[in-house]
Amino acid sequence: MEFFCYHRDRPGSGALREELVEAHWSYMDRFDAELIARGPTFDRVSDVATGSVHIADLPDPAAARAFAFDEPNYQAGVYRDVMIRRWRNVLGRTMWDFPGGRDGGNRYLVLGLGSGEAADLVPPSGRDELIAYGPLLSDDGAAWLGTAALVRAPDADAARAVLTRDRYAAIEVHDWEFGGRR
Repeated sequence: MEFFCYHRDRPGSGALREELVEAHWSYMDRFDAELIARGPTFDRVSDVATGSVHIADLPDPAAARAFAFDEPNYQAGVYRDVMIRRWRNVLGRTMWDFPGGRDGGNRYLVLGLGSGEAADLVPPSGRDELIAYGPLLSDDGAAWLGTAALVRAPDADAARAVLTRDRYAAIEVHDWEFGGRR
């Protein structure tokens, strides 16, 4: 089962996050084979981290919760909240398979939160700019709760356009970059 985890940073936790970077990477190294995508969100102007995205293939919802809540930054109080949702890898690849590579262009997390009839189950045209894409689902996979995408785009408005605006209660766009050891 694939899961989307988004840890949102607590304001003012940057120094603690920096102090724990090796512990975080070491923890994530244990899940290297399960990771589909990972990386921080940040404020492009201040270059301050605002969160951390991890998409992983894990056995079940309990394993996903353990993955998210045992993470060193979470344990130390870096994060203010955590979103964990089942996810389906519509593109069938990892971020490391993205033909556009690790660098170049602006990268974004686009998070559409919704309910009711599913939307955007099929990726939009221009898949070449999609790094990861899929629906957010309930723990049992039966209910559609939104869509999450990692995308390379010229700006936030272009990134937001990968989702059908009127089908979501809210669409968040966050600056994002490939994560992991450099």
